[in-house]
Amino acid sequence: MEKDYEVVFSEKPEWEIIGGGISAYNKQHAGDDKGKTLCYIIQGTEKEVVGGVIGAKYWDWLYIDLMWIRKDLRGRGYGKQLLKNIEDEARKLGAKNAYLDTFSFQAPNFYKKHGYYFFGELQNFPPGHQRYFLTKKL
Repeated sequence: MEKDYEVVFSEKPEWEIIGGGISAYNKQHAGDDKGKTLCYIIQGTEKEVVGGVIGAKYWDWLYIDLMWIRKDLRGRGYGKQLLKNIEDEARKLGAKNAYLDTFSFQAPNFYKKHGYYFFGELQNFPPGHQRYFLTKKL
């Protein structure tokens, strides 16, 4: 390593610099990813957000990053609707596949029920549980 540079811890991640750098590198090697963030929410009558899904479409893939529904609203079809909406929007934008990860104590069976299948697993992440990676053709 050069003496003019040092590796240091940063309390504030430098998302714009690091993300911008990797994005430019990826574009140079794989073309424009045509990235777009996607988000659907469940909103109550008082406009409070009680659930939602956040994902991103890159190249021809949908990545489902986060999905959460308030406990008292689970099992009422909202998850199915959120998943359908984000998948449909991703298809409109050219996505042909989707992927996500979930913990064993979260919702792996929910995703399996909706056509996702396992392609990877990390044991004891977190301790006593597994982290699953799933995918689906859209």
